[in-house]
Formats: sequence, structure tokens, C-alpha cells
Amino acid sequence: MHLDVQDLRNFYYRSAKGRAAQKVIRDQLVEMWPDVSGQTVAGFGFAVPLLRPFLSQARRVMGLMPAPQGVMAWPAGQKNVSILCEDTLWPIQTGQVDRLVLLHGLETSDHPAALLRECLRVLAPGGRVVFVVPNRSGIWSRSDKTPFGFGRPYTVSQLESQLKVHDFEPCRTISTLYQPPSSDRLWRRFSPVIEKAGRFLPIFTAGGVLMVEAAKQVPAPSPPGAPARVRRPLKVLEGLGVPEPAPAGRNQPRTSASESM
Repeated sequence: MHLDVQDLRNFYYRSAKGRAAQKVIRDQLVEMWPDVSGQTVAGFGFAVPLLRPFLSQARRVMGLMPAPQGVMAWPAGQKNVSILCEDTLWPIQTGQVDRLVLLHGLETSDHPAALLRECLRVLAPGGRVVFVVPNRSGIWSRSDKTPFGFGRPYTVSQLESQLKVHDFEPCRTISTLYQPPSSDRLWRRFSPVIEKAGRFLPIFTAGGVLMVEAAKQVPAPSPPGAPARVRRPLKVLEGLGVPEPAPAGRNQPRTSASESM
């Protein structure tokens, strides 16, 4: 079940650990997509905190918020780009989105399979999507004091397997948000150091979130008029009966009495 938009807004914009989490995930997303010039970028769930760097680059930016969650105007002080929509029915034409990011969308959806089909529908050929989900092995998914403690946490293999079933090809998977989910000033002071160390030290291999970038799989077109391949083609006379020689003593010509004398 989706979280309430007010709770998400308070976490990401009014708490120290929420602002820290926002920065870590957003910086990683920008590293994945350094240039979105002329492209259409969309976010689903509560992805708007990650979309701000793209406002000045992209041709169009949209923040899709599911109805059970609620919607808020965003960005503040600018023309609103937030859209209230159904969880699995978005007001976007097929193949119109070049870059898509989900934050608090997949793990909290009641219909994850239908949601993935909708993601596939709106993506353009060659489009990319990043799924940001709680890491089952991370400490953030174990605390219900952050939005990452709700919904279904994933392991890498679980998420990648689910994406492949729905015609996505995982391209890159990373773990991030290594700092603890604490508002303590001491932890906040050392959070940048922890994030840098988490990429190199085995003790920090389980970050709080997983970010999986995937591409839309487009089947190669078949040449017009190409015949379908048959594994075991039938032979011309296959299935027809084969004549057999008559048994001895049958169908022999009868001998007349005169001939036997």
C-alpha cells in the first residue's frame, strides 16, 4: 500500500535524514543519466525529489503520483508538473517517455506486475528506467521510521528476475545509502565519509537501497513473408498406410476341375 504524500514530503523536505537520503540517491541518478537534453523524463511514486536536476535539461518532466498516495504541487515556485494518476493507468501515450524513475512506487504497489507492464508501455524504444527499492539486506528496510521500512524490500536477484519476466533487461545494479537511518548529529556529520567508504569496504556492501537501471526489450522484426520455423516438418507421405504383401495362401487363383485332371 502506498504511503501518504504528506508523510513523504515531511521526510524528504523537513527531516535531516530524509534530505540526506534524497541527495545520495539523486546524485547517483544524475551520475547514471548525465545528459537528458531533449528527452522526456518521468517519475512515478514519490520521485519528484530526484527530478529537480533534469528540469533545466529535459524537454519535459512529469511527476506521476498514484491516487492512493495523493498528490502535491511540485516544484515549488515554478509551473506544476505533478500529475495524479491511477496506479497502473497513466495519462501518457505509448512510447513517449525516454527516462523513467520509480521511487516508493514498485515496492508499495498492490499490483506490481500491472505496474511493470505500464512502465514498459510508456517507455520509448531504447528508453531506460531506474527502479529505486529498499534493500532487503540493508538497515533502512528494518526501520519503520523511514519510507524505506514499508512495502516489499528486494534482493538484487529478486528484482532482476522480476524485471526480466516483464521484458526488461537489467543494465546496471548498484547499492547506495550506506549511512544509518538516524537523525543524530554525529551520524549526519560523518555521513559523506560513510557513503564514500561504503563503495570500497566489504562491511558496507549492503546499502539501504538498490538502484537497478533497465532497458526496454524490443523484439527484432521478422522479415515479411518469412515462413515459421517447424521443428519437425512432415514428409509428403507421412501418415499414409504402406501396402504390405498378401500372406501366403490368400488371393491365389482357383484351379478348375478340368485343369486338375
